[in-house]
Amino acid sequence: MAEKLLEIRDLHAGVEGKEILKGLNLTVGKGEVHVILGPNGSGKSTLMNIIMGHPKYEVTAGTIVFDGEDLKELKTFERARKGLFLSFQTPEEIPGITVENMIRTAKQAISGEKVKIIPFRRKLKAMMEELKMKPEYAERYMNVGFSGGEKKRNEILQLLMLEPKLALLDETDSGLDVDAVQIVSEGVAKFHNDENSCLIITHNTRILEKLKVDRVHVLMNGQIVEEGGPELIDTINSRGFTHILDAQAGK
Repeated sequence: MAEKLLEIRDLHAGVEGKEILKGLNLTVGKGEVHVILGPNGSGKSTLMNIIMGHPKYEVTAGTIVFDGEDLKELKTFERARKGLFLSFQTPEEIPGITVENMIRTAKQAISGEKVKIIPFRRKLKAMMEELKMKPEYAERYMNVGFSGGEKKRNEILQLLMLEPKLALLDETDSGLDVDAVQIVSEGVAKFHNDENSCLIITHNTRILEKLKVDRVHVLMNGQIVEEGGPELIDTINSRGFTHILDAQAGK
């Protein structure tokens, strides 16, 4: 069994007094790829935001332990420094700071060390080429005027440059055409290795084609209701969530 990287136990959490996660349990080992599936409104994005420490959400019970440390008292930037990375469904536009400066500043904040410009730019250029991003985009303001696909590629660019321990990918493939999904999938595969892990929310399993999925979790009504190997993805693709909902109703 892989060494535990993320361990969530009996997590209860919500927003504005409404409970969304209702006793959720989840363990991700180092080097593993986990996928979370579930109908809209089941709590998937809430889970990602809570792991990352979004101040809008409140944890009322349970624990989140990352790399052996309880995250309860850590702010979002402190969690990023520990090695967490969240890719958003809808990346924000940030006028006034370029893509290059944003990534370089983030890398310095995480490592606590000054980033050497020439090696950094060399790697940035190489990563942008792999993601089929035009080099001039490095000098554009973060996501300003970018298409939806360009924003998603930019998220993967940040992932490759910042090299976190755990990538939380919240529908990074949503709204992308077939070619863009392929590029994003290849980028995630390039990031993943035996020393880091991925936790992926998706409705389009094409993003998983370049990855070896270790575990699949079905999230409904704030709880993990079914788990399995990658074969569970095929079951969901062919049968949807109806059989799981029926089974839950019969309990």
